[in-house]
Amino acid sequence: MSSVQVVDLKGKSVGEVNLSDAVFNTEVNQHVMHLALVRQLANGRSGSASTKTRAEVSGGGRKPWRQKGTGRARVGSIRSPLWRKGGVVFGPKPRDFSITMPKKVRQLALKSALAAKREDFMVISSFAEISKGEHVKTKTAQGLLKDLKIAGKKILVLLDGKADDAQKLYKAFRNIALVEILYINNLNVKNLLDAEIVLTAKDTLTAIDNLFTVHKKEETKAPKTKTAKAEKAVAEEGSSKSKAPTKESKAADKTKSTSKKSSDKAQK
Repeated sequence: MSSVQVVDLKGKSVGEVNLSDAVFNTEVNQHVMHLALVRQLANGRSGSASTKTRAEVSGGGRKPWRQKGTGRARVGSIRSPLWRKGGVVFGPKPRDFSITMPKKVRQLALKSALAAKREDFMVISSFAEISKGEHVKTKTAQGLLKDLKIAGKKILVLLDGKADDAQKLYKAFRNIALVEILYINNLNVKNLLDAEIVLTAKDTLTAIDNLFTVHKKEETKAPKTKTAKAEKAVAEEGSSKSKAPTKESKAADKTKSTSKKSSDKAQK
């Protein structure tokens, strides 16, 4: 099990925290990370680029000059793609660039990215001293980065959105250059790989582990017992079998019918 040093707000080491092997110690799969990055960049495209064809450009309904006799090249519309202010041939049209990816593959890409950036994690004991009071100033957050000696680097601040001080910390860090703030629910490969330092709190690491832990419920196999409906069905099946005519009853019914017919003929 790997571990990371925990520092206080002044940058002094105060201990270590163990990282989950299931998340931070997985084998780095570069291919899956590449697929996830391509998917994220593609899904971020609006796909709104659009051009007009010769049919969509306004004007050009009249033939500029007659077909023959002028000595000029024949032309049918001033909105021809060959003309200035004419239509565009094979230009872009609005379309969807989104790419789908299975959930398990997305999780594997995130785990690979976290494992790849494991050495770049800087874990502090708590942000509690910064988030004291109603308002947290950007000057205080900037001072923290200077004390940690990471100011001027590309920093990714990971916050737990469920924490009470998450909104205050977001406002404190959001206006600092080269600093990106991200809630752990929005973890993505691009921001992780782009950062030089990943700054987070000790409690946030536990929350990250909880995102990837799958709680499997143990299914207890109880002995199969006949329910009331099953017992009723069995009883009905037995009663129907008892009511079913046997060979002897069929023969008796046949003799009765023949004797009845003979008696009717004798009376006639």
